[in-house]
Amino acid sequence: MLHVIAPGDVGGAERVVHTLATGQHRAGHRVAVATVLGNGADRQLFLAPLDQAGVETMTLRISPRAYGRERAAIVELCRRLRPDVVHTHGYHVDVVDAGAARRAGVPTVTTVHGFTGGDFKNWIYERLQRRAFRRFDAVVAVSRPLARDLERTGVPSARLHIVPNAWPAHDPPPFGRNQAREQLEVPEGRFHVGWVGRLTREKGLDVLLAALRLLEDVPLVVSVVGDGRQRSHLQGEAARLGVGDRVRWLGTVAEAGRLFAAFDVFALSSRTEGTPIVLFEAMAAEAPIVATAVGGVPDVVTPREALLVAAEDPAGLAQAIRSVFTNPAAAGDRARRARARLASEFAPAPWLERYEAIYRSLG
Repeated sequence: MLHVIAPGDVGGAERVVHTLATGQHRAGHRVAVATVLGNGADRQLFLAPLDQAGVETMTLRISPRAYGRERAAIVELCRRLRPDVVHTHGYHVDVVDAGAARRAGVPTVTTVHGFTGGDFKNWIYERLQRRAFRRFDAVVAVSRPLARDLERTGVPSARLHIVPNAWPAHDPPPFGRNQAREQLEVPEGRFHVGWVGRLTREKGLDVLLAALRLLEDVPLVVSVVGDGRQRSHLQGEAARLGVGDRVRWLGTVAEAGRLFAAFDVFALSSRTEGTPIVLFEAMAAEAPIVATAVGGVPDVVTPREALLVAAEDPAGLAQAIRSVFTNPAAAGDRARRARARLASEFAPAPWLERYEAIYRSLG
């Protein structure tokens, strides 16, 4: 098995690769992970856990737009490793590298986490990726709405599989509330709103910033964990809205998944999602959840486990956050039910078996 990814800061796709590769390695399979990086790029944060788990890793240093060289490197890897399947993760390797693996005679699988939308450049990437999906031997969608979208745009139903993401329990385990708050240096006496993700439009941080204007009477502070190309723009937006002094921009935080117990409420304000790993982080930590009901989110949490609101609705998001603040007992009940659901429905073992069955079906 060869996984191929052009990783960014650790997010949903990167976490899926970690969990798949380490789980397959523990099951006795030969598994390797190849990362495609530009010259000078450093993704040690992504590679270190794989190396520690004993998974074979290799880095392909490729100059920007050196696509011929990149494809040749993938063909050479396939000839040297002779994998039964090449599993690609992300638009770059889906478009550039999967075809090279097929030319080397290796079946290809991709996992689709969703589409980001955005500017014209992203639209072009999305069109290319959607066309590439039609040539894969198997396409895995992480939510039912995403699977319907893929089938509607040309992925044959016989090759399409729905496999929601799983939750790999932390080792070491999450920090307790006090330690997590100390790690994040949460100001005393503040109701702590956590937001975790890439600072890009589809993640909807601007919606949360707009909601803060409707929560001026709540003594809250927002910790934004993550980074991205819209950081400067969003910081300017917070200042324009007059909420900049209530937002802490923490950037990429090491072991962020262990720190969710620091949040009095975790806010997921996305415009689009697949099966967000950050929801699992919050569920595991029993952090009360407020989330937009987009993509696969309603398949992960229902109104019994979280407060769900419409996308692009700052007023609804503000009302839900206020509800957690004014009724912490009910929020705690939902959080405990969410943790129980995580353990019962999103365990990694059945998830790994689903993927193995997909791989075997291609043999």
